[in-house]
Amino acid sequence: MASITIRQLDESLKQQLRLRAASHGRSMEDEVRTILRAAAAGTTEATPARAAPRRNERAAAESPAPISKPMVPVGHKRILLIIGGGIAAYKSLDLIRRLRERHMAVRCILTAAAQEFITPLAAGALAGERAFTDLFDAASELDVGHIRLARDADAIVVAPATADLMAKMAGGHANDLASAVLLATNRPIVIAPAMNPAMWANGATQRNLAQLMHDGVMTIGPNAGEMAEAGEAGVGRMAEPLEIAAATEALFGDQGERPLADKRIVVTSGPTHEPIDPVRYIANRSSGRQGHAIAVAAAAAGARVVLVSGPVNIPDPPGVRIVKVESARAMFEAVESALPADCAVFAAAVADWRVATPGREKIKKQKGKAPLPLALVENPDILATIAHRKTKRPPLVIGFAAETENVIANAKAKLERKGCDWIVANNVSPETGIMGGETNSVHLVTAEGVETWPSQSKDEVARALVARIAGALTGDQA
Repeated sequence: MASITIRQLDESLKQQLRLRAASHGRSMEDEVRTILRAAAAGTTEATPARAAPRRNERAAAESPAPISKPMVPVGHKRILLIIGGGIAAYKSLDLIRRLRERHMAVRCILTAAAQEFITPLAAGALAGERAFTDLFDAASELDVGHIRLARDADAIVVAPATADLMAKMAGGHANDLASAVLLATNRPIVIAPAMNPAMWANGATQRNLAQLMHDGVMTIGPNAGEMAEAGEAGVGRMAEPLEIAAATEALFGDQGERPLADKRIVVTSGPTHEPIDPVRYIANRSSGRQGHAIAVAAAAAGARVVLVSGPVNIPDPPGVRIVKVESARAMFEAVESALPADCAVFAAAVADWRVATPGREKIKKQKGKAPLPLALVENPDILATIAHRKTKRPPLVIGFAAETENVIANAKAKLERKGCDWIVANNVSPETGIMGGETNSVHLVTAEGVETWPSQSKDEVARALVARIAGALTGDQA
């Protein structure tokens, strides 16, 4: 006897079957059996007797039944916005508007805590469809709704991402709708953390953050500023809706040109600060503009980018995973944690030395006495160490050479000494204005020779370099 399964039915028929099954309070399989029995008997199915209402059954009857795939105009992206329970939840209502302004369809999940700050009705009205709140929704879970929510989106944004929600994500919990969806999804995830500065700085939160970044979750913020609590200030404010919307938009980039799609790129940027005592440090004049521009260009080309940044005074680039560090040793550890990767670009100006024993207290000047000599030790050579790795070496390792004389000769020597594949060399003498400036003039040094590029903005240098990286990784060299 021939058999048929529900999976073999076309999508429109399955949708009708879901709606009918939900209206009768049956599973889809039981609904099929009921239809077949009625057809065999030649009768019209009578409305079945109903048992006493179960939990959430009345709410299910009042709201749309199973979750259907959202109707999205051609070219629009589908965003699932998960709103956590913090005072910053009110900003998420504006975020819905900002995402829709960018031609993104938005569907919302509110945690139980989020509903203490905003209502599902407000979120649903702005999004243009029902907001979801309950893992055990009698209507949607007839169709395994949390799985459909996880898959019927192009990306998931968590804003605000509270300390509790981040902990659930890092630990793989699935005890409510939001955490279950986050565990079930295979889509890109962006989180916008928001919490008190003490909670953000807590070791547990930072461990959870490190785990999430290792798992490929991207972050935007948190920002520094005054908190909702009187007298509280510091790092912990949720990024502004415009920032989050821009970061979300950057996930998709130019859909026609994504040569680095599914490639993983690690970029280092900025200076490092090596402490002398609690208030002084050894550093350099790197602004981080070139490294940050490379991260932005790689993300726009479709790559999954990890940007390891030293202390800089420029905005965090959207759409990339950012790891902020202070010292050379911290940068080295962050790079190691970010591997494996398809390409590593070491644009940071890492301090070559650090103080052997930094002072625990501020070193005081003593009248008439010479300062105590600083004993220096060499910092880890991040570029050479990664380039000479036997395992987890990126197929393409690119270093930077900031020189003040004999630029090309020194770059060639560095290429050989460090064991990397390419060197991007430039003249950073004070008169060039390159260190800390907006433009750059570089030479690309490889085993095949030297290319001298025209002076151009650092953004243009970044795009040109990323185009070359894409060609090398895909075998499509111009």
